[in-house]
Amino acid sequence: MELKLKILDQNGFTKAASPYGSRASLVWSEHYQPGDRILVETGGEPAFCVVQLDDAMPEALIYVTNGVDFRVPFGEGKISYSPKSFSGEKHLIRARFAEPEEIERRRCLSFNPYDCHENSGSFPHALANVETRGESVFAARNAIDGIYENASHGEWPYQSWGINRDPNACLTIRFGRRVRVDELRLTLRADFPHDSHWVRATAAFSDGTEETFPLEKTPLPQRIAIEPREIDSVTLKNLIKADDPSPFPALTQIEVWGVELL
Repeated sequence: MELKLKILDQNGFTKAASPYGSRASLVWSEHYQPGDRILVETGGEPAFCVVQLDDAMPEALIYVTNGVDFRVPFGEGKISYSPKSFSGEKHLIRARFAEPEEIERRRCLSFNPYDCHENSGSFPHALANVETRGESVFAARNAIDGIYENASHGEWPYQSWGINRDPNACLTIRFGRRVRVDELRLTLRADFPHDSHWVRATAAFSDGTEETFPLEKTPLPQRIAIEPREIDSVTLKNLIKADDPSPFPALTQIEVWGVELL
């Protein structure tokens, strides 16, 4: 298998492309334009890849089934990203196939700062039944972007998953393949007293099982050990709000820890 990077404009015209190889890099020395997309192609073969779509963002080990197709954020959609990312007229994009030792180790399986609503070809992918006012700073993807700043809310770095006061809100993470999981870590948004918090939540797994666990009012990650199980998705649901005046509980990060089934 070989990788290839591309930058496409809003009409699908290729503006730049890397050679094929086991690792690829692409330098783009112009400003991005609205509608531009960054593609990572793997020749149609599923693969574990380490990608960095902007030099101001971290590398991420993701599972690619049908390529990465990432729309460069602009306007309101840019608010949940670092102002340094995708800005200016010099950009470095990189991708490589992951090494066996990177794939095999126990790790956070839910981390993907390059997830987005339109993502259908790479995993993990987060989606929710509600996002506050449809704003990017409250989108489901924010809960798996690896940023834990939770002392405020709104623009980067305080983006979160906002539930629009909906007691039936739920968030699902899809992995695109079966994985073995054994721990959850939840970081609640902690902009107190503006924020409330949840005192209990339930994780529903794709194998048909569920686990319910208590949560505390704390800005720190809360670790929940779970019975090991093999799944391809997990849904956070039945979020029970604390009895306090604020109507605004929210989630800054959800981590799902485990290993690959190889």
